Amino acid sequence: MTSSRREQLFALADNAKGFMPQPEGLALFEHGLAAGQRHPAGTWLEIGSWCGKSALYLGAAAEEMSCVLYSLDHHHGSEENQAGWEHFDASLVDPVDGRLNTLPTWQRTVANAELESTVIGLVGFSTVVATHFSQPLDLLFIDGGHGHDVAWADYQHWSPKVVAGGLLLIHDVFEDPHDGGRPPYEIYLAARESDFRDVAAKGSLRVLERR
Repeated sequence: MTSSRREQLFALADNAKGFMPQPEGLALFEHGLAAGQRHPAGTWLEIGSWCGKSALYLGAAAEEMSCVLYSLDHHHGSEENQAGWEHFDASLVDPVDGRLNTLPTWQRTVANAELESTVIGLVGFSTVVATHFSQPLDLLFIDGGHGHDVAWADYQHWSPKVVAGGLLLIHDVFEDPHDGGRPPYEIYLAARESDFRDVAAKGSLRVLERR
C-alpha cells in the first residue's frame, strides 16, 4: 500500500460518522498490521460497525496485509443511540419504519473507500451470527452495545474464536466509572483473567493477545 493510499483512507475515516477518536483509530490500524504480520491473509471481525469509521481504520490494515475484515452489526443502533439519548442522530432514522438504520451509510462509507473486497458486511444480531460462524479469528474487535447483557454476550460468543497469538481489542474501557459504562471494562478484566495478556492501551482502547 502506498503512503498516499494510507492517507486517503485515514482522511475518509476521520470524516466518517462515528465515535472513534483518531488516535485510537490509528492504534487499530497499527495493531491490525501487527495481526497481519503474525497471521498473513487472516480473518478479522469487528462487532459494532455503526457507519463504518472503525472499519476504515481496520480495513486499511486489512488491505495492506491481504486480510479480510468482517464488519458485524444489526444497524439499528444500541440503546445509547436511540431517540432521547446523547448519541441520537435523527439523520439516520429510516422514514419508512422510524427506526435507526445505519446500513446505507456504512455501505457508502466502505464503497467510497474502495474497500468492498476487503471489508465484508455482516447484518444481524451478534449472538445469532456467532452461532453459525465457524472461522477462527486472528483479530477480534469488540465495540458493540455497552449494556451489561449485550457486551457480555459479545465477549462470551466471540472471544473463544480467537486463535492462539490472535488479538482481542476492546473499545470504551474506562477504569473510572465516572468516565464510562462498566461492561467493556468488566469484559476486559475477564479476558485478562482467562488466557489473554495485555499488549497495549491507547485512550479507551485495550489490546490483548491470546496466549
